[in-house]
Amino acid sequence: MAKWLYRLGGWSTRNRKMVITMGLAFLIVLASLGLGMGTSFTGEMTIPGTKSDQAAKILNSEFPSSDDGGQIRLIFKAKNDTLTSEANKNYIRQALKDVKTDLSVKSVASPFESMTLSADKKIGYADITYSKPASEVDENSKEHVLNIAEWLGKEGIQTEIGGSVAFSEIEVGGISEVIGILIAFMILAFTFTSFLAAGLPILTAVIGLGIGLMTVIIGSNFVSMSSFSITLAVMLALAVGIDYALFIMSRYRQQLAEGYDRETAIAQANATAGGSVVFAGLTVIIALVGLSVVQIPFITMMGLAAAISVFVAVLIAIILVPAILAAAGDRISPSCENRWLRKWSGRKKEKTNENAWSRVVTRKPWLTTILCIAVLIICTLPFLHMQLGLPDNGLKSTETTERRGYDLMAEGFGEGFNGPLVIVAKAKNSEDPQSAIAQATAYISDLPNVSSATPAIPSPSGNAAIITVLPKTGPHDIRTTELVETIREKADQQNNKQVEIMVTGGTAVNIDISEKLQQALPKFALLIVGLAFVLLMLVFRSLLVPIKAVLGFLFTLGSTLGFIVWVIQDGYLASMFGIPEPGPVLSFLPILVTGILFGLAMDYEVFLVSRMREDFTHTGDARQSVKSGINHSGPVVTAAGLIMIAVFASFIFAEDTIIKSMGLALAFGILVDAFIVRMTLVPAIMTLLGKSAWYIPAWLDRLLPNIDVEGESVMRENHKAASGFDQTITGKTVTSEKHG
Repeated sequence: MAKWLYRLGGWSTRNRKMVITMGLAFLIVLASLGLGMGTSFTGEMTIPGTKSDQAAKILNSEFPSSDDGGQIRLIFKAKNDTLTSEANKNYIRQALKDVKTDLSVKSVASPFESMTLSADKKIGYADITYSKPASEVDENSKEHVLNIAEWLGKEGIQTEIGGSVAFSEIEVGGISEVIGILIAFMILAFTFTSFLAAGLPILTAVIGLGIGLMTVIIGSNFVSMSSFSITLAVMLALAVGIDYALFIMSRYRQQLAEGYDRETAIAQANATAGGSVVFAGLTVIIALVGLSVVQIPFITMMGLAAAISVFVAVLIAIILVPAILAAAGDRISPSCENRWLRKWSGRKKEKTNENAWSRVVTRKPWLTTILCIAVLIICTLPFLHMQLGLPDNGLKSTETTERRGYDLMAEGFGEGFNGPLVIVAKAKNSEDPQSAIAQATAYISDLPNVSSATPAIPSPSGNAAIITVLPKTGPHDIRTTELVETIREKADQQNNKQVEIMVTGGTAVNIDISEKLQQALPKFALLIVGLAFVLLMLVFRSLLVPIKAVLGFLFTLGSTLGFIVWVIQDGYLASMFGIPEPGPVLSFLPILVTGILFGLAMDYEVFLVSRMREDFTHTGDARQSVKSGINHSGPVVTAAGLIMIAVFASFIFAEDTIIKSMGLALAFGILVDAFIVRMTLVPAIMTLLGKSAWYIPAWLDRLLPNIDVEGESVMRENHKAASGFDQTITGKTVTSEKHG
């Protein structure tokens, strides 16, 4: 692979104008197609085969409905008097009459005709049904409803909005993301001591982001994809795109400093650091594609969308970056440094094989190891009581109308009104199906935590019925989960097998999704750990180094999930991160974090430890090789980690709770992995292991294929060629002198 990358880097250097032109042209073509086709994302998060999904299928077959239009729920609260007062009733009727002027409105259910009023008549709601799906209700219709709600508010009736039509849209590319990129730019500027050099990784990452983003947008028109897929793709495309360009540029400048000409330096940087980029990128891609093993469609598509973005970032790094480096010429060489940046970066001219941090970590490795493990275990402890779930309007900010509407419904009709349970009962081989259903479901209304249960509504065929159960507690309360489990357990224990009883509805679906994902997490983590061990054993020709790396990753994962539980679920520091309401951890977050952090952790592991291995191979001094690895690769790993933290942290300030939790988890995960695990714990353990860290049985070493990630073969060939050239010149000189 190293030789192929060497030739590719040389080709891109020689054909830099064509490579840059084709890259920009490809971006323009994809952008034209993507913007022309538009997006077609869905908000569906379902898992086929779960109990709630099976119940939903029976519900749809027994209660066929042609009404698949989007719905907006107007929720009213009288500030004075009741909603049934003559004045308030007239205001609401006039408002609903104005709603009907929208030609896309199919029907409106008034609270006075449908009796959707609270017991004290102060709170009620009206349902507006449209003739088109929720995702296709246009902005004019939404604006029309918002204007009516505002008018009612001025007339003394607080009016909020709920329903299936979304008003708080997911936004990607706001001011916080721009700030994250600016922070990344400053980190790069101090790393390279050059503003121009700092701009190149940003430029190439943005080009890669555009190509990957447009590919995902085009793909959304052909496959069912969650709207959060694009957010994850943007996060990873920016973060890895900048980091991968950083790795190659750092090695390129190092090669220039060692005296190589520009084309050779670029080719060798592509063969060495580019090999690490390809390995790291493939590791991330494998982890993301591996999400498909959990067999959850929306998780699979999120992983594939993110994998496409990472794949594009890798191609940009090994093809476009060399071309841009060649086009930049001497302007980004180590000699072209900004004096102000050099002064403030504090970098010294002299080169040594160790720095202050390497001396601190290796001086007392036992103490360093114990302190790191203690911190990581403390961070992991909250993970033991993690509760998974999917966020709803009740976890949004009180500044949104959806959250205020959610609170009004809970106030007027009880907490359980926001999470009703739909009981589907189907009779089997019964002469009197409805009588059998009534007898089999009689126990439901007497269960603890049941606020109310409607009478059974028979299906058109008469073989099934539905019962709506309102719990006393909200959809995220553990007692609601226990109620669902109790209903299912009671149904399974019944001697009467003539009736099948199932639970569905939004709350039951969320419970089933969370349970399925919680069961899938250990299997997926085991797959990831096994993959990491095999890959690292191939790269480092060692047994203990992969074991140490895997244990470090598990510490990173546990600490990250523990911190997320502590903040999002337990509510500590929630206000600092703009989390409006403590609630369950996003059900698919642990799976995503496992896959993404695995790839990024192995990225830092390879880049840091490979330098230690290279030094140990040359010197045989295990302790000094650790110091040398920190000294040479540490600054780049530090910069890469800070850049990823800045990019991921910028998404913490998004309004959407799902995006916020994803950004927070990945930012903290990188902080732990890069600075506590890789830069501190790993060097300390490597110091303790000494030469035994690089032990591998001879028979196993012969069986394993040789993967030259760092391009050692290319470097050796170039050194030999350079030495041979010098000897030839020297020999000719000597000969001429003898004959002279």
